[in-house]
Amino acid sequence: MVKNHAVAINPLYWMKQVGGNFMYGWLKYPFVLGSDLAGEVVGVGASVSRFKVGDRVIGQAVGMDKKRNRSAEGAFQEYTVLLAHMAAPIPDSLAYERAAVLPLGLSTAACGLFEKDQLALNHPSANPKPTGKTLLIWGGSTSVGSSAIQLAVAAGYEVITTCLPRNFDYVKKLGASQAFDYNSPTVVSDISKAFQGKTSAGALAIGQGSTEACLDILPACQGNKFVSIASFPIDFQQFTQGLPILQFLRQVPKIVGFIVSMLFKARTRRIGTNFIFGTTLMNNEVSQLIYADFLPRALAEGQFVATPAPHVIGKHLGFLQAALDAQRQGVSAQKVVVSL
Repeated sequence: MVKNHAVAINPLYWMKQVGGNFMYGWLKYPFVLGSDLAGEVVGVGASVSRFKVGDRVIGQAVGMDKKRNRSAEGAFQEYTVLLAHMAAPIPDSLAYERAAVLPLGLSTAACGLFEKDQLALNHPSANPKPTGKTLLIWGGSTSVGSSAIQLAVAAGYEVITTCLPRNFDYVKKLGASQAFDYNSPTVVSDISKAFQGKTSAGALAIGQGSTEACLDILPACQGNKFVSIASFPIDFQQFTQGLPILQFLRQVPKIVGFIVSMLFKARTRRIGTNFIFGTTLMNNEVSQLIYADFLPRALAEGQFVATPAPHVIGKHLGFLQAALDAQRQGVSAQKVVVSL
């Protein structure tokens, strides 16, 4: 049990608001949403040995997952129940607001990079040995991308990424060797040239248009041809007040077109693909790898940085809706946070 001091906002929460039961249809109202939190342990179960009362921690609350489906495990409240293997201690020097930006983005990145049915990369360590392979991360300045760059570098991979030009320095500080503007009309050919002479470790696709671009780049690469997909082509930004089913139906042609095109390109070009769901690690070894074996030491020693920077909306649960609205309007190399 954690007393929350800060919670962070992910797009899926306002998507749930505007999309209705097309998002997490198994949830029954009233329900407490929220995944990312940082706070202080106030109670532990009898079998928990990694934590004690008073520990400062971050955790990914998984109450929204279909297998959990429990408001007590939602982040948007004063106290939250966490699974012990989905939490990690944080150093005293790390502010709760800064720490809260990590969990879901970190978990999603870890699922795509390390799960056996995804890219299945080598695991991160304190002293990574270079693998001689290069990973493409499309969307490196996002929450998922920021964690993915650091995890991949800590696992011994070179990282090539995309973002807006104003974020080039940001992603390079996280460890990317090269950064490209995803809005450039020549970005696919530019990245393809950058991969010449390199061995591909695959691609992590984040954001609209990312999957299509990765499927266009990988055919010319040597090595692993696999895309882990962190985004789905439903543009919830276009949803307005009204019946979600009608607005969803308007996007069916786009969704069908994306799926058909993706499957055709992937099969004809012999590229593997898989969609990422950011809570699957709670059921496999990746949760232990990230939250117990790697993150506590990496945060304490400065090998891993809690990023992107928090954009704090307010200090009270009453600011949650304003925070959701701010996230929907869009942020760049930041994550919206509410302090408690």
